[in-house]
Amino acid sequence: MGGSAFGELLRSCRLSAGWTQDELAGRSGVSVHSISVLETGRRQPRLSSVSRLADALGLDPRRCEQLLAAARDGLAPVPARPSAPVPRQLPGAVPGFTGREAQLKELDGLLDRRDSVAVAVVTGTAGVGKTALAVHWSHQVADRFADGQLYVNLRGFDPSGEPVAPAEAVGSFLDALGVPADRIPASLADRSALYRSRLAGRRILVMLDNARDTGQVRPLLPGSDECLTVVTSRDRLGGLIVSQRARAVSLDLMTAAEARDLLANRLGPECLAAEPKAAGDLIELSAHLPLALSLVAARATLAPTLSLAELVGQVREVRDRLRGMDIGDACVDLSAVFSWSYRTLGTAAARMFRLLSLHPGPDISLPAAASLAGTGREQARMALSELARAQLLAETGSDRFACHDLLRAYSAETAHQDENEHARHAALRRMLDHYLHTAHAAALLLDPFNDQLSLAAPQPRAVVGEFADGERAWQWFAAERPVFPGVVDRATDAGFDTHVWQFACSVAEFCIRDGHWTQTVAAQLAAIAAAEHAGDPHGQARSLRELGRAYIRLGRYPDARASAVRALALDESLGDPLGQARSHTVLGVAAYLQDDYQNAIEHDEIAYELFGAVGHRAGQADALNGIGWMQTKLGRHAEALRYCTRALELQQTAGNSYGEAHTWDSLGCIHHNLGEHQRAVACYHAALDLYRKVGTRHPQAYTVIRLGDTHQAAGDTHAAHHSWHQALAILDDLHHPDADDLRARLIDHPPAS
Repeated sequence: MGGSAFGELLRSCRLSAGWTQDELAGRSGVSVHSISVLETGRRQPRLSSVSRLADALGLDPRRCEQLLAAARDGLAPVPARPSAPVPRQLPGAVPGFTGREAQLKELDGLLDRRDSVAVAVVTGTAGVGKTALAVHWSHQVADRFADGQLYVNLRGFDPSGEPVAPAEAVGSFLDALGVPADRIPASLADRSALYRSRLAGRRILVMLDNARDTGQVRPLLPGSDECLTVVTSRDRLGGLIVSQRARAVSLDLMTAAEARDLLANRLGPECLAAEPKAAGDLIELSAHLPLALSLVAARATLAPTLSLAELVGQVREVRDRLRGMDIGDACVDLSAVFSWSYRTLGTAAARMFRLLSLHPGPDISLPAAASLAGTGREQARMALSELARAQLLAETGSDRFACHDLLRAYSAETAHQDENEHARHAALRRMLDHYLHTAHAAALLLDPFNDQLSLAAPQPRAVVGEFADGERAWQWFAAERPVFPGVVDRATDAGFDTHVWQFACSVAEFCIRDGHWTQTVAAQLAAIAAAEHAGDPHGQARSLRELGRAYIRLGRYPDARASAVRALALDESLGDPLGQARSHTVLGVAAYLQDDYQNAIEHDEIAYELFGAVGHRAGQADALNGIGWMQTKLGRHAEALRYCTRALELQQTAGNSYGEAHTWDSLGCIHHNLGEHQRAVACYHAALDLYRKVGTRHPQAYTVIRLGDTHQAAGDTHAAHHSWHQALAILDDLHHPDADDLRARLIDHPPAS
């Protein structure tokens, strides 16, 4: 009896400590064979063995001897192990939790996962609501974990800067699980082993909040698949995804609907209904960030006489928007919350974060970031990757990164604190050099016959993009186009006048071809002002011509003519025949679109002579095509055919695909007017093939309209409608006013049944 009782006690204590028989043998000096025999109760233990085993397990040897004696004499059974306590450590439920339905569904999927230890890693940037989501979900499923719920705030990103040591966290869990303080081992490995033993066979939910890294989390993971662990962190904790097969639950900024629900929950739906625009403005100013939304809601609650519109004004007017959301509590101060992530960064990543505030957004490419930091691409990639892991940046595409406006505001705050003016100015110059030189190289691939600019050499360590062909150049323009207005603004504010007009002119061809005409007008107006300020008449003339081209696309023909007239006067004063030729070309198009065909011919004839004087064959071909187009408009179709046939030969000789497309379109119109419908269709298709190759949409739409007209004239009304619908889709996408006229035509000319 005594041997059996001591064996049960010995085995129970060894398993609670998480030790194997080998480990206990090493600690006590008692052989593994003896321990095995004792645990099975096959013989009475010697007192010397009892003393050594009790000492190794942290037991009182006298108490062990008393238990053995009592068991031998039959006086009393060995006391049963007391039932384990059931911890209920979750923080209070989140009042008024809203949204995040997709993420809650992801977490629900873990409840039935039994193929491995169930671990969820909830990640996201500071203030995005990771803890709120995890606590809300944990309360929803708490009844599924009858043996309790453990919680610890690991303070991985905390104002104290001191994360909770894993040994301390495990110790607190062991205490909650009823392990006496004198039985908790000193080392982390021993504590973790005992912790896993105590959780074995039990169904417990473990929430590890605000983890710093995987090293802090791993010792706290249960070993039983009956338990479930939810970890929240600003770090992605990729190691857990790999080694533990943890499920990543990523939290992004709230949708507009979720943000509105959050405000309605805090302020009342009637408040938002009374000022819907102001509510929308607050959502945008808060960057859809839950913590920021909660702060503006708190400000509204603390100042009940303040309307939402007045609150919008206060937040918007504050130079530092983060301070505009301050409610006097350091624990929820946005700058402080962001700083907890910032302080964890390495030197290079922290500097990259500061300098990113100089970029206008909405996102930044790897080469632009490398230019800002003045490092190579690989060093920049490493810094950006660290920022992404810390959730201070989001990777929006291949080598493209972005952060929301409030993080950008904090980035600017750190830049002013930790970077001197000279360093900021140098970084901005490198970034602007990157955009200017890359855009100019891409523009020349897009249109090799455009006029090269005389650029100053880029700053050392500014990265200049290189492109294999025009398609790659187009892709760069398309990816960077949302950044262009901000680049112009940054260069203007910093006084880089030459960068302003040269960059605006470098991106103009792409923007005009792709239909971004309003953006082009704004950029060229800024460019004209910058060139005037710099005293650069050449820059003024070129910017005025690009402005005129954009006005033409917008249907503002008098404005286009006025811009081109100003450009021509400057070209003449400079004695620039190529500039004069291009200004006459713009004037010719403006005259044609105002139905002044003869004046248009005169401008194109002058342009032809001027292009010829400088040996610009593609320019001559454009002028001949313009003359031929006017001739067919005047009913002189044979004459028109002669001009455009000659223009096509010149375009093909020069290799000008864009100009060749225009000329094929003109020939299609001429053959249509001559009643040669089959030839017209072939010409239009040749034009469309080239337009698609060079990536221009606006001229493509009108060629498709004319193709439909030819089908209609040939009696194929179904083909006509098909073409017109294709053109309508392009014009609608461009928000072009001609779309309404085409829509009316489709209604007025239904296809034959």
